[in-house]
Amino acid sequence: MNICRKDSFLWGKAPPKAPPGESRTGTYRLWAASQQRPVSEILSPDLKEHSKNVTRSRKVLRGKKKFNMDPNKGIQFLVDHSLLEWRAQSVAEFLFKEDGLNKTAIGNFLGERNPMHMEILKVFVGLHEFSDLNLVQALRQFLWSFRLPGEAQKIDRMMEAFATRYCGCNPGVFKSTDTCYILSFSIIMLNTSLHNPNVKEKPSLQRFVSMNRAINSGEDLPTELLTKLYASIRSEPFKIPEDDGNDLTLTFFNPDREGWLLKNGGRVKTWKRRWFILTDSCLYYFKYTTDKDPIGIIPLENLNVRKLQDTSKPYCLELYNPKELKIKACKTKNKGRVVQGKHQSYKLSAASEEEREDWMDAIGSSIAKDPFYDLVSARKRKLIHTSPSKD
Repeated sequence: MNICRKDSFLWGKAPPKAPPGESRTGTYRLWAASQQRPVSEILSPDLKEHSKNVTRSRKVLRGKKKFNMDPNKGIQFLVDHSLLEWRAQSVAEFLFKEDGLNKTAIGNFLGERNPMHMEILKVFVGLHEFSDLNLVQALRQFLWSFRLPGEAQKIDRMMEAFATRYCGCNPGVFKSTDTCYILSFSIIMLNTSLHNPNVKEKPSLQRFVSMNRAINSGEDLPTELLTKLYASIRSEPFKIPEDDGNDLTLTFFNPDREGWLLKNGGRVKTWKRRWFILTDSCLYYFKYTTDKDPIGIIPLENLNVRKLQDTSKPYCLELYNPKELKIKACKTKNKGRVVQGKHQSYKLSAASEEEREDWMDAIGSSIAKDPFYDLVSARKRKLIHTSPSKD
């Protein structure tokens, strides 16, 4: 009796019971065929709506996966299937509210330079409410909603939008958005210096105050304000959002450089061909180009690169620590066990002199890359030139 009621609800009219040995699904199909009507017409309105929702959910999930691999293609897929409107408000709300989106992909998408992306960025930042928050509190909220991209121009656009929004929510705190912009970067750099174990000399409060002198349209910010911001960062570092799913895949999606190199290593030092990917100031190497996970990772922080003469191989280069310390690298052993490397240098060999030069240039640029300092310096110069001179 209960089954008939359920069938009547789902199908609008109950089909005959299944004969012994036959499935109910097959009976539904045979019954629908005998009625000379498609199954979709026999479904009740409630089940039709449920089916549409399931199909829509699957397409949205597919669009999210595409977005995490290639943000523009993912958004385009959702727009083409009428799951998202190509309007700044709709896209910004999708990026701000939707679960399962890769935070790195969101950052890269928002940082692109074209009118539509810049309008989406403006709306996205406007969805944050910064009223009555100090600058550290606002930055914590803002930097949790995405990951800052590595490209300096993208960072500049995003932090400019943040500074404009913060000053709009808190009028009178700073004399200009430039002040908010510079102080925001100072706080981000302070966070790195205080909580990165590789930074031996931790900046003091006095140094933080000194770094930010005359940035408020030529005037100093209140020491009380800077003290409060310093104490907040010292007591609790910024939390970096964890990406969902394809974190490593995204890391390797748009590398600074990739290609085959010979690597000298192993218990018995031999040359082995490895596929190298340079991105985010790290050098990853794989056994095959099709491998998903690297067998080794070499962080380039505090390292230098130089040409190396080796009798066994031509076109060699060497990664080394100028302080002759062990390089903080890691590699994957058998059964996926990760161990710390014991190298004091890495010897690599390219296929030609031109390739060696290209790799050395790319690695050197990656080691030296620190867009925060460049951006802050440029903005400080702007303030100096535009501030009224004091008698």
